[in-house]
Amino acid sequence: MKPDALIVIDVQQGLTDMHPYQEETVIGNIQKLIAACRKAGVPVIYVQHEETEAGGLVRDTPAWQVDSRIAPQDSDARFYKNVNSAFRGTGLHEHLQALGAHNLLLCGMQTEYCVDVSCKVAFELGYSVTLPRGGTTTYDNRLFKAQDLIKYYEYFIWAGRLAKTAPMDTLLSELGA
Repeated sequence: MKPDALIVIDVQQGLTDMHPYQEETVIGNIQKLIAACRKAGVPVIYVQHEETEAGGLVRDTPAWQVDSRIAPQDSDARFYKNVNSAFRGTGLHEHLQALGAHNLLLCGMQTEYCVDVSCKVAFELGYSVTLPRGGTTTYDNRLFKAQDLIKYYEYFIWAGRLAKTAPMDTLLSELGA
């Protein structure tokens, strides 16, 4: 099913500078998704995390910028958040309603934080959500390897419960790429 919007979450320079799991592959996949969505007339929406403390993702600093490999175009909508949810207090839900969007395609960073919470909130708001396998990334932590976290969310948390997860090639094909 063709998405009504692609939402790219928190793929910001300060985060990609820390080299998340399979950084080049995931950025390449997101590039392909963005190109396919633009070609298919699907709006591309960017969400950026921002912090007020120095040293983090402070607005208008180099770290806060969207990674230049997937930079937004002037016509792309952008929303800014200071919590894990792309929806809380951002105006994203209202924007999607104005577009008549129901089917969302989500990708970005970090799998177990902002992507997961945004997926769950989108589900609660009644959206049909799809996440591409190979479209999110994160980092190793003290307990889990990034690859294990990503698989856990793709196959056990999201799939068949809150969202559809699908191979990247399938989604690109559905978009006509």
